[in-house]
Amino acid sequence: MNAHAPVDPTPPPAKTTQIIAIYGKGGIGKSFALANLSYMMAQQGKKVLLIGCDPKSDTTSLLFGGRACPTIIETSSKKKLAGEDIRVEDVCFKRDGVFAMELGGPEVGRGCGGRGIIHGFELLEKLGFHDWGFDYVLLDFLGDVVCGGFGLPIARDMCQKVIVVGSNDLQSLYVANNVCSAVDYFRKLGGNVGVAGMVINKDDGTGEAQAFAQAAGIPILAAIPADEDIRRKSANYEIVGTPDGRWGPLFAALAEAVALAPPLRPKPLDQDGLLGLFKGEAVGRGVVLEPATLADMCGASALAKPSLEVVYDA
Repeated sequence: MNAHAPVDPTPPPAKTTQIIAIYGKGGIGKSFALANLSYMMAQQGKKVLLIGCDPKSDTTSLLFGGRACPTIIETSSKKKLAGEDIRVEDVCFKRDGVFAMELGGPEVGRGCGGRGIIHGFELLEKLGFHDWGFDYVLLDFLGDVVCGGFGLPIARDMCQKVIVVGSNDLQSLYVANNVCSAVDYFRKLGGNVGVAGMVINKDDGTGEAQAFAQAAGIPILAAIPADEDIRRKSANYEIVGTPDGRWGPLFAALAEAVALAPPLRPKPLDQDGLLGLFKGEAVGRGVVLEPATLADMCGASALAKPSLEVVYDA
C-alpha cells in the first residue's frame, strides 16, 4: 500500500430504506398480499422486514404457516415484570430471507388499539429500528380505524409512501378513500407521504376498484384475481408468491411496481363520487331520507312540553 496515496474523504453511500405503509379494510387481504409480496422481494435478493400493526396480530401467520409470533407489546410486558430487557431475537423471526414481527395490541375492552401502536413503535425505537439495514420495511395497518395511532406513519412522515388494498366493493373502497383523504390532509399541512398506488385483491372483473383508482389519481399496482387456487392455498397458509409458481410473475411484477412507484398526492372522492362508481341497485341510490317526528319517536300520544329555557325581556 502506498503511504502517500490520497485518502478519499467521501464515506460510502448510506443504505436507503423504503418504508411503506399498507392500509385496507379488515379482511380485505392485506396480510395475504404482504406475506406473498415480502416473500417474493426476499427471493429477488432484497432484505425485507414485515411488521404487523394490527391488534389481531395475524399479519405474519401466512408467512409462518399459521404459527403466531410473540408480539412486541406482550413480550415487553412479560420481560419488564421479570426485570429483563426485550431483545430483537425475542420478537423478530425469519423465513427464507424475510424478517417479520408483530406489534400486537391490548385485549378486547382493555385498552386503546391506536395507543398500542404508538407504544409498539416506541419499543421498536428502543430495539434500534432506525439503525437496521433493510431495503424495504412493510407496515400492515388497518384502514378502517380512524384513531391517531393507526395514522401514525402518515401524520409523522414515518414512511415514504402508502399502498391501499381494496376490492370491487363499496366498503373497501370507502376505506381506501379515507386513507387517501388522510394523505391529502397531511400533505396540505406540509407532510411528504404520498400514495404509491392500489392493489386490487379478489378482483372479479367488475371494475369499480379500477374506476376508483383512476378517479383518485393513483395507479393500479396489481390486480390479484378471485381465483379458487389462491383461496385454497391461502386458507392452508401456503405462500403463492414463489418465483417458480403459477402466481410468481404476478407478485414479481407487484414487487417491481412497489419499488418504483412514486408517492403521489391523491384526489379523494366525496360521498356522491364514491357511490357513483356503483350501480344504483347495489348501493341504494334513489332512496329518500324521510325525517322522523317526535310523534314517531314517542308514539301518537306525544305532547309538546314547555321549554325550560329562561327568556329575558329586552
